[in-house]
Amino acid sequence: MADFMGMMKKAQEMQAKMQQMQADLAVLEVPGQSGGGLVKAILSGKGDLKALKIDPSLLKPEDAEIVEDLVIAAIGDAKGKVEAAMQAKMQEATAGLPIPPGMKLW
Repeated sequence: MADFMGMMKKAQEMQAKMQQMQADLAVLEVPGQSGGGLVKAILSGKGDLKALKIDPSLLKPEDAEIVEDLVIAAIGDAKGKVEAAMQAKMQEATAGLPIPPGMKLW
C-alpha cells in the first residue's frame, strides 16, 4: 500500500509539473532565422508563428521564390527549437518517473 501511495504522490507531482510546463510553453517565444539573418521568425511554445521579419534587400519580385524558401527555413528553425525546449521541459517534469524511452506526453 505504501508503494501505491508513493506512486500516487509522484503522479500528482508530475501533473503539477505538466501544468507548469504548459503554462511556461504558453508564454515561450523562440526565434528562428535563415539566410544569415535576412529572414527571422518567432514561434510560440505551441508552434504558432508570432512574428516574421524580412530584410528589405530581399524584397525584389525576381527573388520571391528565394524569400519564400527562406521563410519556410526560418519557421522550421524556430519550430525545431520549440520542440527541443518542450523535450527539455518534459525531461525536467518527468525526472525520476519510469516512463519508457521515446514516449511523448504532449
